[in-house]
Amino acid sequence: MKEHGTLTSDNHAALWHGRFEEGPDADAVAFETSIHIDERMAIDDIIGSMAHVKMLSHVNLITVKEEEKILSGLKSIEDDLKSGSLKIDYSAEDIHSFIEATLTDRIGEEGKKVHTGRSRNDQIALDERLYLKRIIPSIQDSIATCVEALIEISEQNKNTIIPGFTHMQHAQPVTLAHHLCAWAWSLVRDYQRLGDSLKRIDLSPIGAGALAGSGLPLDRAFEAAELEFNGIIQNSLDAVSDRDYCIEIASCLSILQMHLSRFCEEIVLWSTSEFSFIDLSEKWSTGSSIMPQKKNPDFAELIRGRTGKVYGNLIALLTMMKALPLAYDRDMQEDKESLFASIDTVFSCVKVFTKMIATAKWNKDKMSDACEQGFLNATDVADYLVCKGMPFRTAHGVSAKAVRIAIDKKCRLEDLSIDEFKSCSELFEDDIYQKIAIKECVNTRMTIGGPSEKAVSAQIEELRKIIKKNN
Repeated sequence: MKEHGTLTSDNHAALWHGRFEEGPDADAVAFETSIHIDERMAIDDIIGSMAHVKMLSHVNLITVKEEEKILSGLKSIEDDLKSGSLKIDYSAEDIHSFIEATLTDRIGEEGKKVHTGRSRNDQIALDERLYLKRIIPSIQDSIATCVEALIEISEQNKNTIIPGFTHMQHAQPVTLAHHLCAWAWSLVRDYQRLGDSLKRIDLSPIGAGALAGSGLPLDRAFEAAELEFNGIIQNSLDAVSDRDYCIEIASCLSILQMHLSRFCEEIVLWSTSEFSFIDLSEKWSTGSSIMPQKKNPDFAELIRGRTGKVYGNLIALLTMMKALPLAYDRDMQEDKESLFASIDTVFSCVKVFTKMIATAKWNKDKMSDACEQGFLNATDVADYLVCKGMPFRTAHGVSAKAVRIAIDKKCRLEDLSIDEFKSCSELFEDDIYQKIAIKECVNTRMTIGGPSEKAVSAQIEELRKIIKKNN
């Protein structure tokens, strides 16, 4: 086995060591090894190697007997890794070296044929794409579960009135269902973005070699079909030098994490004594080491705080690729750490957010009381006058005048007398009070996407259809 920096077995030597007389320095080995990062792609590497072996047999570069022996060896490694009976050797340079060396240890010289017609450049790109094809649907599943949780809460709160805000000021009344559906639609876009990215990931780079393909009679299409890719990358130079797919996924995850941070910011605000709209479960809250009365929304804050890490990983990938000449450069080894860190962070944040929101309780009375402040029905006063034939810009000024009177009296608009309304415009009649009742203000907004019960029910139904269709 290769001991820290010393090559003691030809099978476990670095794949590139043949030109060198000396083994690498121990610090050099520690610095350049990536197996602690790329070990998660072990099964993907084996699956890719199996398809490659089948292709080599298909084009008669190995015999059927060799194919069977190599495939059997690879399958035994896969089974042993899954069962835990085979442990990763962290002295190996990377996961590709470990798999190939273990294969050769098990079946002998035939194991060395597994790399025929391959470079680590196209092998790395293949493993990453196979891994992302496997993991992205899992992230999408977690998003779908979160959307379903929001739908469930929305279904129960179609008539729970809550203030809508712009500039963090009271704006117009909506419902809790309407607000949570807005969260859900953001997540649906995240789901779809990840799905769209799969279209560009779902192309095989294998057969591109180091950069210029191969002089061997490889069948790239055959191998791509074995791996269930939708096609092959058409340029070998592009196939090994491209990391757009890593950057795209990191971008998608950054947008998803941004959405979670916005939701969590609202949860943090809503859980304050000043709002008291939401009561988070004690399972998803923490206390204070000094103030015994505290119940802190730490998990919402942690999700919000980890957004910076996800953004940082995206910037790291973009910076890594900036100005790199084609084709492969060792800088690109650093793609996996940033990509995997974003995947792990976002995956955990979505799961935690879903459980946190699903177990929360909602203070409907507090939400309703909050709607009595801030003149949320001022636009409805203007709309009332528009329906009487007044131009909106004029009606806007009349409504503002009524608001001014209410401010001076320290009362709600609906508490103004009809004479006070008429002092602003003779078009006001007694029916103004019905029109500006908060629930009426919500339920008259029946335009598609609006907060009325009918409009929100339509949104919920559409969300259900989208999730069901994509699942």
